[in-house]
Amino acid sequence: MPLALLALAVGAFGIGTTEFVMMGLLPDVADDLHISIPVAGHLVSAYALGVVIGAPLLAAVTSRMSRRTVLIGLMALFVVGNALSAFAPGPDSLLAARFLSGLPHGAFFGVGAVVATTMVAPERKARSVSLMFLGLTVANVAGVPVATLMGQHLGWRATFLGVGAIGLAAIAALALLIPHDHTHAAPAAGLRGELAALRSLPVWLALGTTVAGFGALFAAYSYITPMLTDAAGYAETSVTLLLALFGVGATFGNLAGGRLADHSLRGTLFGGLLSLMAVLALFPLLMATQWSAALAVILLGAAAFITGSPLQLMVMEKASAAPSLASSANQAAFNLANAGGAWIGGLALAAGFGVTSPALTGAALAVLGLGVAGAAHAVDRRREVVRVGRVVAAHVPERSGALHR
Repeated sequence: MPLALLALAVGAFGIGTTEFVMMGLLPDVADDLHISIPVAGHLVSAYALGVVIGAPLLAAVTSRMSRRTVLIGLMALFVVGNALSAFAPGPDSLLAARFLSGLPHGAFFGVGAVVATTMVAPERKARSVSLMFLGLTVANVAGVPVATLMGQHLGWRATFLGVGAIGLAAIAALALLIPHDHTHAAPAAGLRGELAALRSLPVWLALGTTVAGFGALFAAYSYITPMLTDAAGYAETSVTLLLALFGVGATFGNLAGGRLADHSLRGTLFGGLLSLMAVLALFPLLMATQWSAALAVILLGAAAFITGSPLQLMVMEKASAAPSLASSANQAAFNLANAGGAWIGGLALAAGFGVTSPALTGAALAVLGLGVAGAAHAVDRRREVVRVGRVVAAHVPERSGALHR
């Protein structure tokens, strides 16, 4: 695999770290800025809002630019956002800085996925995307725990300075390792042409599969701490290590999904969603003992991230005229899944169905994801039948004429 994928993975590592570390730093930030933890929680929402808005917008407006330049520019914006977060004097300025930090997130992964696939043979496209995503999953294993500890001992501002330093390292790696001849944008029809490529039903079905599939993950993962402490009996001090196990499972699932998807994209997607549904459905049983609960956390990460590369690649293929925009839109869909899944899981918890009930709502969302993926498959098959029929019809007169001659 090209070394350039390492540069993309470094950027993904920094982005993954800054996205998830805020959750561990909320008490420290709230105490330092004299705000409540629920108000501090708006900082997480501000980042997610930045991703949803920035992903399609930045990908569309930079469609005519060299992708190498775009990646470096996005990472520079990431550095600025984290630096402003570190020096924010109050909650309002920190809220704005977190929104700014989220803007380049989706576009970086979207454009990066396109760049990754252009540097490898067609039969290794999904694997190249999974190697870029490796930075994101490793961030959950190492980046977030280390950054959280740094914030707890040196102050939360030091954490964002450290993340900014990772961004600077990513810029250097991108400038050094991304080749110029692989990253020029294809001739584009402008912003209107980019947006027109998203009118396709298969594109929206692929995005819908992302929302439902990863919504299933976040319905359960958002409430994994009370499951581990109240149902499985773990001490709160053990949760950080258990969440690192989730990252281990996610890393394995991401790499396995990339390899499998290069052999069967659709099969890997269906298999991953079925696995996720099964794991979530078994969560109430697996949370009965500590050893099985730890296993459940690993399996949840693996089953969810098996589908990451296939979904990213599928969206890009369905919108071949605007792969960067579609790929970035998929990252926006991922963050919508984060917010929507957490909300739906919270409804089950608030209704009094039990501490493990969010996992069962997640299983239902995985079933919905399977249904959307099945609908997408049916649409693809029907369009292929129509296409073949037109090809045959176009050749029939020519063959008939040949017989008369």
